[in-house]
Amino acid sequence: MGFEDFVAERLDGLLRYATVLTNDPHLAQDIVQDVLLRAQQRWDGIASPPTYVRRMVTNEYLSWRRRAVRRMVPSSHDVLDALSPPEPDASAAFDERDAMLGLLATLPRKQRAAIVLRYYENYSDAEIAAVLRCGTSTVRSQISRALTTLRAAPRTDVLTTGDHG
Repeated sequence: MGFEDFVAERLDGLLRYATVLTNDPHLAQDIVQDVLLRAQQRWDGIASPPTYVRRMVTNEYLSWRRRAVRRMVPSSHDVLDALSPPEPDASAAFDERDAMLGLLATLPRKQRAAIVLRYYENYSDAEIAAVLRCGTSTVRSQISRALTTLRAAPRTDVLTTGDHG
């Protein structure tokens, strides 16, 4: 697959992924644009473009979080939905999405990346490990810790009305 075809097929998903990670659609666009420019320069040497580019976006997000101290404010549904339509989801109620995005913003950066890759991108442990450059046991540990933190967070009526197990 050529670079232009890759971008045409994957840009919306990359922007949505970066926006969920950063909670800032403008920063997400900057990250994705920078990553795609760098990827284009070495495109012929990239063996698995989807994993490689996702890893680049994740690393850029993690680097940004180390460099910047910012208060993260959850993105609105309008912003996320304008980037690409949400995946079919049984818990697509706006209030629940807002509450979950707010809770995700409280997680440490690697836990947040692992959770977003698992539950927003449907990546397997092995795929997440490839993106985060760690072992699958580390992925499972990061996800377990993140879920423990999310479950211990103060609950709202929205998050206690269904089975979120």
